[in-house]
Amino acid sequence: MPTLLTIIGARPQIIKAAALSRAISGRFAPSVAEKILHTGQHYDENMSGGFFSELGIPAPHYNLHVGSGRHGEQTAKMIHGIEQVLCNEHFDGVVLYGDTNSTLAGAVAASKLHVPVFHVEAGLRSFNMAMPEEVNRIVCDQLSSVLFAPTQTAIDNLKREGFTNSQATFRNGKERRVVQSGDVMYDNSMHFATMAEERSQVLERLGVQRGNFILCTIHRDNNTDSPERLSAIVSALLRIAEDQQQTIVLPLHPRTKKLLPQNLNKTLHDSFIASPYIKIVEPVPFFDIIMLERHASMVFTDSGGVQKEAFFFETPCVILRPETEWVEIVEAGAGIIADADEERIVEAYAQLAGREVHFPPLFGDAHAAERIVAEITDYLK
Repeated sequence: MPTLLTIIGARPQIIKAAALSRAISGRFAPSVAEKILHTGQHYDENMSGGFFSELGIPAPHYNLHVGSGRHGEQTAKMIHGIEQVLCNEHFDGVVLYGDTNSTLAGAVAASKLHVPVFHVEAGLRSFNMAMPEEVNRIVCDQLSSVLFAPTQTAIDNLKREGFTNSQATFRNGKERRVVQSGDVMYDNSMHFATMAEERSQVLERLGVQRGNFILCTIHRDNNTDSPERLSAIVSALLRIAEDQQQTIVLPLHPRTKKLLPQNLNKTLHDSFIASPYIKIVEPVPFFDIIMLERHASMVFTDSGGVQKEAFFFETPCVILRPETEWVEIVEAGAGIIADADEERIVEAYAQLAGREVHFPPLFGDAHAAERIVAEITDYLK
């Protein structure tokens, strides 16, 4: 029976891994086994540890406890630790998710040891090479034996880059494969939505009504680390909240919590904190974030994952970035790119609040994980 090493390191990857773990322990239990390696890229208990039990994922077999650090230092520690695991124990393939430093490290370590790399969320492109995530996803795609593209847009990106007619071969002469798999996050959202309704009390706890609040998440370093960009976002949120008397729920990422008082002037910071319409809370568990995404009137975010989840739950989204890898959401009119521009954010809110928004089926049929595991087992025959 082939054994896979699933590598995770950040909260979104833990959530994505839940879908494959369910498929492996269920339908595919007789034909494939899985072990999990946690790099420790996110080491805050609220940002990773609690998710394993909540999502029904087995506890990691390995934890590198890498923690934060500069990109080179953090990635080097991960490569070293992953390489040790791969050398000490036999694995038939490595499963990687998305575009973090954990993804990059796993791809480099596995490919150097001729262990097949299976990349979930392949083919995503923002075309902004200043984003560390863009570098990570491009390198991982180049090193992958099987690329699992979630959407037709991702397939089209890989076609343009020559992946679909690539002459690259891997161990034992196997050729690279490109598969349109659907999105594992859609699998998860559909799977966990009912459980969230039963288990989460976040709406009651925060005192917000369904369809009558905005959810906002801010975590990317180009927003949090820039006083100008962070001030523009906060100013826009404060204007919308005060002018529209609209409650905004802001689960505060550790990075944002640390930098908010440092990068805002005192007047803006104090006004934001004191506003009765701004509800700043600690990072929330997965079921709570599902409830908030599902029942918000709108989402403001710089997270790619939250953009998609908002779309899954048919919630319009203002994107606090200059571009997005999920261009389908923007093309469908369900999201507007506003960047960290105060006026554009306010205008995007007005546009989405003032029109009917449609959510076409773009992300598969909620069976992506089963399709991915079936393809992996076939590749490993």
